[in-house]
Amino acid sequence: MNNIVLSIVAGVGAFLAIGLLSFFDSTLSDVALLMAPFGATAVLVFGVPDSPLAQPKNVILGHLITAFVGVFFTQYIGVSPLTLALATGVGVSAMLLTKTTHPPAGANPLLIMLAGQGWTFLVTPVLLGAVVIVLVGKGMQFFSKAMTKELQS
Repeated sequence: MNNIVLSIVAGVGAFLAIGLLSFFDSTLSDVALLMAPFGATAVLVFGVPDSPLAQPKNVILGHLITAFVGVFFTQYIGVSPLTLALATGVGVSAMLLTKTTHPPAGANPLLIMLAGQGWTFLVTPVLLGAVVIVLVGKGMQFFSKAMTKELQS
């Protein structure tokens, strides 16, 4: 497929994933499903799906690990300019050590600490949202491969 088609397919995938999360975020009470880093996650998952940084393990665990760091700092250490920087550094190091690097997840400690989020934030929006994006991404990859095969035959 050419660059124009790939770009359109990536945009449709991002639309579907964020749209799905946004719809359920607005219709389900007491459940948050969106967070700003998911926009950057969509760029990787749909725009460069073969990148190591866009793989399911990296997306899901990268977000979970850095979110855990952010909540841990919020709950047990506190929020200050120094701890914001330290938590971000710890999150980056943790992703690299676990081979789950996902650059959008690097924003999670900042987001979580500045918003004062608690442990439930790890489940929703972090885990649930990351899984939805990955599943929509896999669906779009399947669709793209099927479309490519059909065009070639």
